[in-house]
Amino acid sequence: MLPTPPSAAPVISVSELNRQARFALEKGLPLCWVAGEISNFTRAASGHWYFTLKDAQAGVRCAMFRGRNQFVDWTPRDGDRIEVRAQATLYEARGEYQLVVEAVRRAGQGDLYERFLRLKARLEAEGLFDPARKRALPRFPVSIGVVTSPKAAALRDVLTTLKRRWPAARVVLYPCPVQGEAAPPRIVEAIDQAGSRGECDVLLVVRGGGSLEDLWAFNDEAVARAVQRCPIPVVSGVGHETDFSICDFVADLRAPTPTAAAEAVAPDRAEWRLHLARETRQLRLSAQRRLDGLAQRLDLLWHRLVHPRQRLNAHRQHLGHLARRLSQIMATGQRDLRQRQQGLAARLGLAWRREHQTRAQRLNGLTQALRHLDPGEVLQRGYSLVRDGRGNIVRSSQTVREGERIDITLAQGRLGATVTERPL
Repeated sequence: MLPTPPSAAPVISVSELNRQARFALEKGLPLCWVAGEISNFTRAASGHWYFTLKDAQAGVRCAMFRGRNQFVDWTPRDGDRIEVRAQATLYEARGEYQLVVEAVRRAGQGDLYERFLRLKARLEAEGLFDPARKRALPRFPVSIGVVTSPKAAALRDVLTTLKRRWPAARVVLYPCPVQGEAAPPRIVEAIDQAGSRGECDVLLVVRGGGSLEDLWAFNDEAVARAVQRCPIPVVSGVGHETDFSICDFVADLRAPTPTAAAEAVAPDRAEWRLHLARETRQLRLSAQRRLDGLAQRLDLLWHRLVHPRQRLNAHRQHLGHLARRLSQIMATGQRDLRQRQQGLAARLGLAWRREHQTRAQRLNGLTQALRHLDPGEVLQRGYSLVRDGRGNIVRSSQTVREGERIDITLAQGRLGATVTERPL
């Protein structure tokens, strides 16, 4: 069988070629960390970052989109040595090989950052970062302590800010190195010294910006525990706005810069002067209104004030008027009382006569009723009353015996008899 001529092989488009090349590249080179130096760094209007990552022999185009770079707390610059976690791919529109960056860190900081995260997680689990243990800062500190290097620019910034905002406060420096392997124990010593002396109302722990290695002394566990046990409130102002240290999380307040730390503890003298001036004016106005009101009241009381003789005369006239009214009321009351008594007496006599007549009529009716029930009245009509020998009234012939003596009471007189025959 003859081979297929080259002209008969499948023909694909450039787009398809680039698509297959991208698939092959992404499959052959998985996500990995790549180290190099930044050059040609640009930030697009969309927020995406574009730069070249190079070493002495080669370079590769890189893209870090906004959805990823928004989590980076620092901005790379040309010449920075960095490490990126990226996916090798192909930009199909141009057929350009590039890296799509997911994460970026300064070169050599990978291990330090991992140590930072582990220590942060452990101390957070112990409760060193608990907001409930954060203490309030004094409103008007009399003495402010500063833990930093005497040669640090941060100290000059702090002193300048304190002098401008609150010159009345006394500043006490607790000197110590703020960088290098020997720095952590010296920082701990300075913090403990400030706490044991008790001569300050608040303590600033400050240092200017730098790389992660430069700030590493403030990620030391001993420094964090010294801040925790310090008996006075601690403000941490380490690095720039995008820098974070373990000291920041443990302190009672984290300030983005040393200057911001000084501003956090020092009231603004100019602002307080304006406030006091406003309050003074308000106090004066209130006092003046109060005095005006009291003066007006005094005038009214003065016009109401009269001589005691006039007041006594007025009371005497008033008492005379009351006495006359009392006499009139008593006379009227007595007259009314007599009229009421007469009326009541008349009503009582009429009621007594009516009650007497009613009771007399009732008594007469009862007398007539009793008369009908009187045995004597019955005897007057020819009846008699028979008693046996024991004095009991005989109501039946069956209750007496032959020969028994009986007593017969008539309307006039009594008879004695003996039962000779008892009817059946």
